[in-house]
Formats: sequence, structure tokens, C-alpha cells
Amino acid sequence: MTVAADLVVPIETDSDVVAARQKGRELAAAIGFSTTDQTLVATAISEVARNIVSYAGRGRIELTRVQEGGRRGLSIVACDEGPGIPDLELAMQDGYSTGNSLGVGLPGARRLVDEFALESTVGVGTVVTLKKWLV
Repeated sequence: MTVAADLVVPIETDSDVVAARQKGRELAAAIGFSTTDQTLVATAISEVARNIVSYAGRGRIELTRVQEGGRRGLSIVACDEGPGIPDLELAMQDGYSTGNSLGVGLPGARRLVDEFALESTVGVGTVVTLKKWLV
């Protein structure tokens, strides 16, 4: 089942990362997440959005309210048409980076949410799907 995103935030600059964080925090609050979970959502969005700016140059963050099995939550999908990730397993290791970063982006985002999926094809792009459920 395909659900239209509630919000789509184009990502090209650091200010877009800030906007995506804020919109994610606002949607999480509207869903009923605690302030702590709103911060986790905003931080996860920041990590994946920064990767778009750093590695792909441009992309988007899709924020969608989700319901499944009686629970409510937020889906965050980060999409780009950048160079892709050649080694997904390596990219998910703490400390690994192909840029000048600490290498905590993807593994850090994974720790902040309840569900995490990473799909990437070299030369085509990357899709990171994160879900946070209301407890």
C-alpha cells in the first residue's frame, strides 16, 4: 500500500536540513510523541538529511504519519539520486566514513528509531526508511 507523504522537504543545503528537522519535530508532536521522542526524530532526520547534502548534493525527506496494527507512528524516508553506497555493511559500521565525518550518521540514525531500512544502488541513489512508533 502506498501512502502519500504528509510533508516532502527538498534537501540541498544545511538550511534545508534544519527545516526538515523542524518539520519532523512538528509532525511528531502532532502525532503525540513525547518531547524526548520528538528530539530523537529530529536527530535521526538530521543524520540522514546531512548525508544527502554531503554525498548526493540533493534529495528529499518524506515525512508520513503511519498506522499499523493499532499503533501510530512516523515514517521518514530520505531519498537521493547520488552516487549510491557500494558497501552497505561497511556503511553501517560506527566510525566508517568516505567523507570527513565521524561516521555515525547511518548507524546513529538506526539507533534512534524503531525500524530502519537502507537500499542503495551505485550510480542510481539511496533510500533510507526510518520508522518511529508511539509507545
